[in-house]
Amino acid sequence: MLAQYLYGPLTRFGLTIALVVCAIDQAVKLWLLNVFDLANRGIVRLTPFLDLVLTWNTGISYGLFPQESDFGRYVLLALKLAAVLVLWVWLARAEQRLTALSLGLIIGGAFGNAIDRLAYGAVADFVLFHITTPGFNFTWYVFNLADAAIVAGVIGLLYESLFGGHAAKAP
Repeated sequence: MLAQYLYGPLTRFGLTIALVVCAIDQAVKLWLLNVFDLANRGIVRLTPFLDLVLTWNTGISYGLFPQESDFGRYVLLALKLAAVLVLWVWLARAEQRLTALSLGLIIGGAFGNAIDRLAYGAVADFVLFHITTPGFNFTWYVFNLADAAIVAGVIGLLYESLFGGHAAKAP
């Protein structure tokens, strides 16, 4: 009975995407933390608008609702896992590959960040996008590959809902 809610025609595809996203996210984070030693390098300039800098996010997106206690971290983790379960049910209902791809990106990103929260008590963020010119200064928040996958997944779902016509509706 539970299988009908968790498995559909594109579930394997979406979960494969999620696994790949999570694996790449974790591999990059492990390399940056343990091999490249980003924590001791400070700001590493890649381009005039992109830097590597290690920050630990104890909250949710954009650093909202930071949690320093174990209880708070576990509440955020539980909420994330509940959201992943809802996304998985949505994935099981997906009929379009773009929907399954998008949900896989979001699920993989959520799991990548959840692993960080379990392993470190916070999420490792390291990409800083900024634009600095005379008279104009813009700095985006520091993010990671899991965050980028989540944003790409949301964009895919928005595109599918606006232009696809057959997107599976969220449960």
